[in-house]
Amino acid sequence: MTMPSKSLPTLERPAGLPELHRNALLDWVMRYNFVFIFLFAVLVATFLSDDFLTFNNIANLFQQGAIVGIVAIGMTFVILTANIDLSVGSLCAFGGIVVAVMLQREMGSWLAVPATLVMGLLIGAFMGSITVFGKVPSFIVTLAGLVSLRGLTFLASDGAPIGGLPEGFTRIGSAMIDILPGHGVTFPVLGLIFIVITGVAWAVLRYTVFGEYVLATGGNLEAARLSGVPVRAVTIAVFAICGLLAALGGVLMTSRLHVGQPTAAQGMELDAIAAVVLGGTSLFGGRGSVVGTAVAVMLLQILRNIFNLLGLGSFYQMAITGVIIVLAILLNRLIDHYAGRT
Repeated sequence: MTMPSKSLPTLERPAGLPELHRNALLDWVMRYNFVFIFLFAVLVATFLSDDFLTFNNIANLFQQGAIVGIVAIGMTFVILTANIDLSVGSLCAFGGIVVAVMLQREMGSWLAVPATLVMGLLIGAFMGSITVFGKVPSFIVTLAGLVSLRGLTFLASDGAPIGGLPEGFTRIGSAMIDILPGHGVTFPVLGLIFIVITGVAWAVLRYTVFGEYVLATGGNLEAARLSGVPVRAVTIAVFAICGLLAALGGVLMTSRLHVGQPTAAQGMELDAIAAVVLGGTSLFGGRGSVVGTAVAVMLLQILRNIFNLLGLGSFYQMAITGVIIVLAILLNRLIDHYAGRT
């Protein structure tokens, strides 16, 4: 009688375990790559300057990065739907001029600021509507917005800064909050606003139906539409959010500068896009995080600190920022390929 051959599953399983662990580790490293880059940048900056890790310097980084960060959070919503908004820098400057004009004409801050924010929301929704109903690529629509809004900014200000703003309004941009009263430990209001907006945006994307709709729209537009997702309304909404936050950035910038500056925020769209893609959001939509964007904003501020410590000029910084965008896009494509999304 022939005995049946015995399979040896227990001998095969241990051989596969190291591979599973390697794959899990590689997946974790690729998913949180920007965190490792951030920590490496912190180490380099700490090596170059003993004052880098002081609380005052960290607070200063938040002060410098808050406005770009707020704009980048709005950009994240747009890019998550596989669109892009190139007009945020011009809209930021336009919002700063609009609020300055209203304040100069003795309109109270309680009315001028909300009116500017509503204006930004409506402009964003308008560009989103052209993209959706006109079926024009968002790249083209917002590129036109970039040029037009900058022109309106110069027209509204006659090409000159607008000063004479109320002290109560200008105090916001430089105000500090006592973290530990009596110990001289303060944190900028701008940084706190940035943190709060990041937290709210994270909660919206993570825990609301709208957040699921945003990710679904960017992940597969046609599948989302067939599943009942109101993709047109979602697309218009994310552009409106982006416009609102860009206008808020303009208001805060005017408050910080104490004047409405028509040349402000030039190139801010580049910084915002760099932060979004460096933070892990795919330019092809459907994957990303506002927390990643916020971390990337701080990473870019740290890199600027390093550049300044190394004595690199602004032109070199702009060139390196462009290289960072390309490398981040390539890394995102690699992650998509590894995860089977391409």
